[in-house]
Amino acid sequence: MTIAIVILCICLLVFLITYQKVNAFIAFLIISLTTGYLLGLPLGDLAKSVQKGIGDTLGSLVTIIVLGAMLGKLVASSGAAQQISGSLIQAFGQKNMAWGLMLTGFIIGIPLFYNVGFVLMIPLIFSLVHQFKLHPLMTGIPMMASLSVAHGFLPPHPSPAALVAQFNANMGTTLFYGIIVSIPAIICAGPIFSKTLTNMPIRSLKAFQGDEIPASQLPSRTSSFITALFPVFLLVLTTLADIKMDKNSAWTPWIHLIADPSMVMLIAICVATYTLGLRMGKKMEEIMHIYTDAVKDVAMILLIIAGAGSLKEVLLVSGVSKEIAGYLQTLPFPPLVLGWLMAAIIRVCVGSATIAGLTAAGMIYPIVSTGLVNPNLMVLSIGAGSLMFSHVNDTGFWLFKEYFNLSVKETIRSWSLMESIVSIVGLLGVLVVDQFI
Repeated sequence: MTIAIVILCICLLVFLITYQKVNAFIAFLIISLTTGYLLGLPLGDLAKSVQKGIGDTLGSLVTIIVLGAMLGKLVASSGAAQQISGSLIQAFGQKNMAWGLMLTGFIIGIPLFYNVGFVLMIPLIFSLVHQFKLHPLMTGIPMMASLSVAHGFLPPHPSPAALVAQFNANMGTTLFYGIIVSIPAIICAGPIFSKTLTNMPIRSLKAFQGDEIPASQLPSRTSSFITALFPVFLLVLTTLADIKMDKNSAWTPWIHLIADPSMVMLIAICVATYTLGLRMGKKMEEIMHIYTDAVKDVAMILLIIAGAGSLKEVLLVSGVSKEIAGYLQTLPFPPLVLGWLMAAIIRVCVGSATIAGLTAAGMIYPIVSTGLVNPNLMVLSIGAGSLMFSHVNDTGFWLFKEYFNLSVKETIRSWSLMESIVSIVGLLGVLVVDQFI
């Protein structure tokens, strides 16, 4: 009966978000209260559980996500992203343009949120299309695949970062495994898959070309690359140092402090404020204004994550999580496949990769807590599932459709299939890595 109640409430959550267009944060709060009441949670504890879930979830994430948004905004507005993309295209040449754009999207996608990266890279894609007479999908799909993979697989993006915190995974290890899993997913969904789309008609894209920052005003290549990827470098270095260093060393506590994801992002912001801000002639007031705008961009994401945390807490406090875990363990699926499947189903129903990942995390958490599965790989498995078959209920679907001037059918043939390939190959990559660790 309890499992039926949870399934009913999840379906109601999907109904509210998808069909009634209720704000996801409000929908999560309503469903959290409804679920707790139907599961018999004492009314006096119900509101406290919701508040605790919100507080616990945001407490470990708000710094990472907000600082990550600030870094991404500065990378974009300073021209560092433009410098990185231009350098990579120049290095790869016209013949290997798709591979250059794929790598560009992946590097840019690590510090930038998906929507920011998408809008930022569109002018570059279309300028290349017109300059070299390329097919827009051959040019755009590799970069969009990279941006999507970074968004779904890699911290400090909202969903992966939230899953790392919920599962008590290691962010550096998750990032390392995530990069390994990302490579085949991006190659298959990007340069290889895009070759099957050359028969699609090319329509005018001039209306979407944007203005670029003059080359004389761009930061240097070295500064752009190092600043954009600084969180990655620092996470990898501290993870390796923690493995190699003697646990009794006097430096170990310092390594643990610096390796904390919040500290990594804080250090990265301090570096970026100088390299892409003050050093480029920007005033501190102007830089802080950029950071303020960045917080506005992720405010709703934070609320959605908080709402998902409230539902998770209700499931934990009510005790239904243990019952669900017992039931899930009887299904003929490995835990990693089960996590992927849950996220994929919710993604197809709801449309949001973030909501799909966070909702699936709450359902699969009891299995992760038993220690039967590697938490770092579960983050990636759910992340892969959360990208499955984007369609008409996903804002990314419509962004791609409108910018590339496609019909709904053509968008499903290109964008939706690309996302499905990313998801399936991502799961296969996780299962392969699982065999070696």
